[in-house]
Amino acid sequence: MPQQIVLRACANLYKNTEQAPEEYTKLLTKAQQACNSAYAPYSNFYVGAALLLENGEIITGTNQENAAYPSGLCAERTAIYWVGANYPNVLIKAIAVSARHAGENNFLGVSPCGSCRQALLEYENKQKKPIKMILEHAEGILVFDCIADLLPLQFSDKNIEKP
Repeated sequence: MPQQIVLRACANLYKNTEQAPEEYTKLLTKAQQACNSAYAPYSNFYVGAALLLENGEIITGTNQENAAYPSGLCAERTAIYWVGANYPNVLIKAIAVSARHAGENNFLGVSPCGSCRQALLEYENKQKKPIKMILEHAEGILVFDCIADLLPLQFSDKNIEKP
């Protein structure tokens, strides 16, 4: 009989914006604002991401769709790749993600897709310092201490190293 293992993801839940640190709520607000710049004419699903850099700067990204689906790109990757290209030596402290449907003002609790989790994990591993993940949730704001918590069975450079 196989042995069962349990994989967990732990996060802190802040019930409201008053409970959450101002840095987190500010970043989440920037992600919400970024949703307005998303280009999502096919899905009508607007996603915004906001990254807090160690130097205090906040960089945003949005999902960008394309008629040649799936040629578009998610908000998380547009933001993190921009940081990688323009601030290659500046550490990323945190990322917040928000989403809403077209024509609606209510923001949804969404988490990054698998491709974004992998891309974010690459940057976390590259900088050798955790990146906090801030997400909206039906019960408040979820804060994960690191991207690795969202991807417990990681694929990394260690998987492709030659023996």
